[in-house]
Amino acid sequence: MIRITTTQLWVHDQDEALAFYTDKVGMEVKEDVTVPEMGNFRWLTVAPPGQDDIAIVLMAIPGPPIADQAMGEAIRDLMGKGMAGAVFLTTDDCEKAYEEMSARGVEFTEPPQRQLYGIDCGFRDPSGNTLRLTQPDTSFGK
Repeated sequence: MIRITTTQLWVHDQDEALAFYTDKVGMEVKEDVTVPEMGNFRWLTVAPPGQDDIAIVLMAIPGPPIADQAMGEAIRDLMGKGMAGAVFLTTDDCEKAYEEMSARGVEFTEPPQRQLYGIDCGFRDPSGNTLRLTQPDTSFGK
């Protein structure tokens, strides 16, 4: 069987991203390891509390020798447009989560709205990554 264990988002600043995802979104650190043998490469992951089977890697934009200057700029350009990555989160109460996260400083791009599939809202992280927060309608698609 194949399972998803991690997904990745590019971030401009790992410390800023870590503060955003833990302090504002409410996730917890899963791994934060620096590897000196790989040029101080930092493996940083977060996940919702209690969800041990998947994590989001907050990956710094690579430089040489992994990626050249043009590649780094292409990644930054896509991030600025909100097109470098997306994460879809679910909750039992979208409006409550929206209020709580707003109070912690998350700036939403869209407030909760009823959609065909449930209640949905959107926000972006400090690096420009798109996140959707959804309260699924269990009757959708049945």
